[in-house]
Amino acid sequence: MAIVLNSSTLVTIYGGSGFIGRHVVRAIAKTGARMRVAVRRPELAGHLQPLGGVGQINAVQANVRYPASLIAPAEGADAVVNLVGLLLPRGRQTFKAVQDEGARHVAEAARQVGARALVHVSAIGAGAEAPSAYGRSKAAGEAAMREVFPDCVILRPSIVFGPEDDFFNRFGALARIAPALPLIGGGHTRLQPVFVGDVAKAVVAGLTGGAPLSEPYELGGPEVLTLKEVMARVLDYTMRRRLLIPEPFWLAKLQAAFLQWLPSPPLTVDQVRLLEVDNVVSEDATRCGRTLQGLGIANPIAIEAVVPDYLERFRPRGQFSVWRP
Repeated sequence: MAIVLNSSTLVTIYGGSGFIGRHVVRAIAKTGARMRVAVRRPELAGHLQPLGGVGQINAVQANVRYPASLIAPAEGADAVVNLVGLLLPRGRQTFKAVQDEGARHVAEAARQVGARALVHVSAIGAGAEAPSAYGRSKAAGEAAMREVFPDCVILRPSIVFGPEDDFFNRFGALARIAPALPLIGGGHTRLQPVFVGDVAKAVVAGLTGGAPLSEPYELGGPEVLTLKEVMARVLDYTMRRRLLIPEPFWLAKLQAAFLQWLPSPPLTVDQVRLLEVDNVVSEDATRCGRTLQGLGIANPIAIEAVVPDYLERFRPRGQFSVWRP
């Protein structure tokens, strides 16, 4: 069910302080709607306040692993958005607890308080038979959402890029210090990176009735690139010359089996498994209009319009290095 976003509307956003969350908060703030941003550590969500007017954004405590903590943040909300997810499980923050059971708990809270709209952000690659635990847990979370709140809107973005991303920034940092960059699986995996601002617009469209179809919407940018092409772009934008070394999946998994035990691992076995499958908008989604264009976002932002600016810090002389397209 669609809602109208204005100053009389209250939206609860679970997981709204992260990378995607801050852009969703900004997009909703522009409509005038009030927000409760439910996060585990609300004292660390102060960076959201400048995104809206005085009193428009209120950070509150919640944890999707504990269903009882989700009710109070959703009380009186017209709509609910679930952005909670993780790429690196740690301790009790497992894929199953957060992306499967946690999604169910959010849907149950939305239903219990009588919210009229629910948008859930999943990921391209979600599937019961996905090679990665990440993809399987995302699929389980989608199924739980559908079971509890049948009218929910599910969005599946590809790799999301933007100034605070952990994708281009990670490779940019690696290019600064490493003599070579690995091409996992030979660098043949196809990706369709999507700008975080376009994902935020898609969330707004999902809340306001711009997503009339019941199947998940798949969000991809205007370019499909192989992993090798992505690495080449990073080297270009950072003005670095590095070798690109093909690395078979089995070797990458072997390395990741050791690296994933580091405090901040650069790679895990499950992330390698994610790269075994193309991360692009499916032909079926394109044919049925379950894309950014189907949500009214006609001209998605291209990589070159945004990424070179925030990768300048990885250039040999930082902002004083002159990059020319």
